[in-house]
Amino acid sequence: GPTRKMPLTASAMDFFQLFVPDNVLKNMVVQTNMYAKKYQERFGSDEAWIDVTLSEMKAFLGYMISTSIHHCESVLSIWSSGFYSNKSIALIMTQSRFEKILKYFHVVAFRSSQTTHGLYKIQPFLDSLQNGFDSAFRPSQAQVLHEPLIDEDPVFIATCTERELRKRKKRKFSLWVRQCSSTGFICQIYVHLKEGSGADGLDALKNKPQLHSMVAKSLCQNASGKNYIIFTGPSITSLNLFEEFEKQGIYCCGLLSTRKSDCTGLPPSMLNNPESPQSRGQYRIRMKGNMSLICWYNKGHFRFLTNAYSPVQQGVIIKRKSGEIPCPLAVEAFAAHLSYICKYDDKYSKYFISHKPNKTWQQVFWFAISIAINNAYILYKMSEAYHVTRYSRAQFGERLVKELLGLEDTSPSH
Repeated sequence: GPTRKMPLTASAMDFFQLFVPDNVLKNMVVQTNMYAKKYQERFGSDEAWIDVTLSEMKAFLGYMISTSIHHCESVLSIWSSGFYSNKSIALIMTQSRFEKILKYFHVVAFRSSQTTHGLYKIQPFLDSLQNGFDSAFRPSQAQVLHEPLIDEDPVFIATCTERELRKRKKRKFSLWVRQCSSTGFICQIYVHLKEGSGADGLDALKNKPQLHSMVAKSLCQNASGKNYIIFTGPSITSLNLFEEFEKQGIYCCGLLSTRKSDCTGLPPSMLNNPESPQSRGQYRIRMKGNMSLICWYNKGHFRFLTNAYSPVQQGVIIKRKSGEIPCPLAVEAFAAHLSYICKYDDKYSKYFISHKPNKTWQQVFWFAISIAINNAYILYKMSEAYHVTRYSRAQFGERLVKELLGLEDTSPSH
């Protein structure tokens, strides 16, 4: 849960600023102004440009965040006269001023001589965000490594051309997270950039178990010695990785797939389906030290690799139609924690910022801001302030937008 007690009067902005404090916003102001100055020295002066201020930067973020609540094709729809226009916030800043800030917006204006990382333009921001996640929240023992579902706006998808849709799907990076499975709080973010000009980065990543292993190690670098139980999908699950994690005091439970997983070192007899017919709930077990390989049957063969649960401990899967199906405890735990993450995705993925810039660092930045707001809401729901006001996720987002824009209205919107 939260590591600090927030006051009863804490606002949406107070929770958001646990992760994106004023000093980070002030740095964005400095870097944006530096970039604008350098850009104009190179390409000619821009008479309409005036240095951005902290209040304008907050308003700029507020406009962007508003697209996560009222999904629209473009943030500029706020100033339009169409369906997505928003007259209540459009008056705070003119459209032309917003577009100027958008043109010059930067988190890191210039590459330093030592920098080789592709995300150098937002790496300091991601590091600051990570420090905020670590200091504000203490996760539960059970955590999940996965790619969060990021909703595309269904209205836009229904109206856009096939070419626009293809372009939108071709992201040059994949986003992975380590997530507390009890609360949904995202503890750590890892961004994998597309390599070279080969196949799509996401597909390339799915076919390389060693890359998934690298992703898992990066996400768990702060988890050593804390006795966490990490749940993983088939692309990450492997014997070598789990044994390496066990030496660091990290325990694992993962679904195994003969097609997607690295099955090196596992007995072939357990990877092949038996010829004799199986009844639901039947399972076979092979062990090596603390590691168990479980093959469980339920309308198909499911394999699990774990060193976190004893294979002889019994659990049960409850199905609405078939009732209770016996299984090892590891299988029951895996199903329970993964189903919670699915519920999290269903609830929070639709609140990702709609703005889709062309530059990769900007795409990652807005995803990271969206995750920070979702985390802020989770902390808000666990605080005493929630019992005073009880905002929904949409209302919390609207409150945050109004506070960033400096609007005085404090009544919850419906």
